[in-house]
Amino acid sequence: MIHLDWENRETIKQVKCVHDNAAKYVVNNVLTVGKTYDVKNETEEFIFIVDNTGKVGGFYKDYFEEA
Repeated sequence: MIHLDWENRETIKQVKCVHDNAAKYVVNNVLTVGKTYDVKNETEEFIFIVDNTGKVGGFYKDYFEEA
């Protein structure tokens, strides 16, 4: 149940959003191109960041690059 305290965990690294052109989902409401985000957790396919809503959200890694 690691997801219950992600917002309070220390930041693993920071990533920069490079695009918000999603094929399936609407992500331009919660991501800003060029903005740097704090990474709270990471898997092979997804990255979990504190997005523009102030909450932790999971996104595909292809939206980001290392900051």
